[in-house]
Amino acid sequence: MAATDRPDGEASAGRLPVTLFGTCLGDLMTPDTVADASRVLTACGCDVAAPRGATCCGQPAFNSGFDDAARRVARRTLRALARTAGPVVVPSGSCGAMMRLHWRELFRGDRDEAAARAVSARVVEWSAFVAERELPPLAWSGRVGYHDACHGLRELRVRDAPRTLLAAVAGLELVEIGSAERCCGFGGSFAVRYPDVSVAMADSKLADVAAAAVDVLVSGDGGCLLHLGGRLSRTGSPVRTLHLASLLAEALP
Repeated sequence: MAATDRPDGEASAGRLPVTLFGTCLGDLMTPDTVADASRVLTACGCDVAAPRGATCCGQPAFNSGFDDAARRVARRTLRALARTAGPVVVPSGSCGAMMRLHWRELFRGDRDEAAARAVSARVVEWSAFVAERELPPLAWSGRVGYHDACHGLRELRVRDAPRTLLAAVAGLELVEIGSAERCCGFGGSFAVRYPDVSVAMADSKLADVAAAAVDVLVSGDGGCLLHLGGRLSRTGSPVRTLHLASLLAEALP
């Protein structure tokens, strides 16, 4: 079930209103992941809505040092989220970190500073949020390796929540890969500016994935999955990549 628009502040009786910000990458490149994230949130008792008018969090421009451009882009999303109710759940550690931590810096002294602080305080990374909720029994068969995306791990300190969720899935064997916490080499524009280094970093990580003999490589960030999935495809590996939300959606009854 995909997130739907909901009049601000309205939710089904007994269900927690949640705003799911799918990110621009999710909307443009992996809409199925956004739909899966919404389906799992619904399964754990949330009334899920998509923010009307939200686009990008401004991270690409911010990371490249273009603060004015980042503010122009992020302002539209900020104002859209300011009109919503409940937690703002983000299925991406990098976008979640941008919104929760860096929006306060980006909008300091700006007319929208108060709104940025208020919305930032409501932002929660998707796996950290779901791990605190009650899910129905989950079942999925296979060996899974987990990749810790840099921003989620190092900025939001999200490490245990994804593993807790995976460990709760009956039939799933979680295998720790040797370089789980090492960067995959994507880094947004880094992969474009330094393609040789980026590919070498991905291949180093994927050698550990191959050694672990997993069926699926899971992560909580779409950028990492696009990068690693591309290398897996080009090298002919049978390992598939899945966002954590998509694996849990497959595991739902």
